[in-house]
Amino acid sequence: MSALLLLGCLAVFIGLSQREEDASPTAEAIDTATVIATEKPAEEQAPTDTFAPTPEAPVEAPWEEQVVRSGDNLSLIFKRAGYDNRDVHRVVTESEDGKGLARIYPGQVIAFQGDESGQLVAVRHIKNDLETVSYTLGEQGFTSQTLTREPEVRVADATGVITSSLFLAGQKAGLSHTTIMDMANVFGGVIDFVGDPRKGDTMHLIFEELYLDGEKLDDGDIIAASYTNQGKTFTAYRYQDSQGDVGYYNEDGVSMRKAFLLAPVDFTRISSNFNPRRIHPIYKTARPHRGTDYAAPTGTPVYAAGDGRVIKAGYSRSNGNYIFIQHGEQFVTKYLHLHKRRVKQGQRVVQSQVIGTVGSTGAATGPHLHYEFLMNGVHRNPRTIHKKLPKAKSLPESEMAQFRQSIAAVSSQLAKLREETDTRLAMTGAADDRG
Repeated sequence: MSALLLLGCLAVFIGLSQREEDASPTAEAIDTATVIATEKPAEEQAPTDTFAPTPEAPVEAPWEEQVVRSGDNLSLIFKRAGYDNRDVHRVVTESEDGKGLARIYPGQVIAFQGDESGQLVAVRHIKNDLETVSYTLGEQGFTSQTLTREPEVRVADATGVITSSLFLAGQKAGLSHTTIMDMANVFGGVIDFVGDPRKGDTMHLIFEELYLDGEKLDDGDIIAASYTNQGKTFTAYRYQDSQGDVGYYNEDGVSMRKAFLLAPVDFTRISSNFNPRRIHPIYKTARPHRGTDYAAPTGTPVYAAGDGRVIKAGYSRSNGNYIFIQHGEQFVTKYLHLHKRRVKQGQRVVQSQVIGTVGSTGAATGPHLHYEFLMNGVHRNPRTIHKKLPKAKSLPESEMAQFRQSIAAVSSQLAKLREETDTRLAMTGAADDRG
């Protein structure tokens, strides 16, 4: 009985074990099941980034800037930047514009760039805000490239009233020194800005202003201007004719450029006018003063009064440093007591060219220019002789229609500025009378 019971239990145990083996997968089945369970359709796969990380851009080597100093040369500047004369020679001789690098001026910037080993690979010559020349090392040596920028041009106007001097009035009106001198040059054949301006004179300008990156860079050309001297008004308009030549003309098309400037210096004060009977301040004798003395600080520029040729340039005990200029067959101008001469005998000069600077050489009591004007060998008063000179050049009739059309708008603008100034001065005068 017990034996039968034991055999039955054993049979049941063996049957249960067999069923568990059948239910358990084999190793191969487990692997297959695992693959089937983990594989998914392509569209269900998580997106994979197939691109490698973008490498960081190489950092540009820094630039070292050197400001050109007075008395500098390329060797000194390169040496301060850590480079030698061999580098100077390579940049100057290998690049097309290399010789231009030798023409440097105080205030300009020379920038240098080297590689990791310290070799010079690039140079920049920053001439001004608008022009930079770049020199870059390549397989064939240094090459050059000029980079230029164009400023934005805006039109502005200014009004000035003379209270003490033209220069101070121009400064008060917000004009640069260059624009004031440009205006003096425009009217230099009809107004002597040394002796003619009087208190109450007015000037009006319409001119260009140049901007770069939203900031004013400089003044540009004068478009139109007027100057009222002791009640007489002179006007000038900038005009480019059909030949491409640019000049200034009055409203009738007559050129503002005369044969001679009325004053051959920056406007200062006249210390002595034409006087044939004056007593010489050094020799104390009655020596004719056949000219005009313009008192001015030493170094003040002296201009050629007109186009001509230098017939004498030298030094004498009485004249100091002097220059004589022949203008055509009839006229000679003389410039005495110069500090320095800027032209040589035989040289051709043009009107308004700087020929020297004011000084006190020779028989001079102080810094001034002594200026003489001779017509057919006879001394003439340079402040009045212009009235006897030939008439100024006028635009041909074929240009007049285009000229009138080109100045119409700016002429109206100029007239409006004068009207506003006259009204303001009249109101100021009335208020002063009531006071």
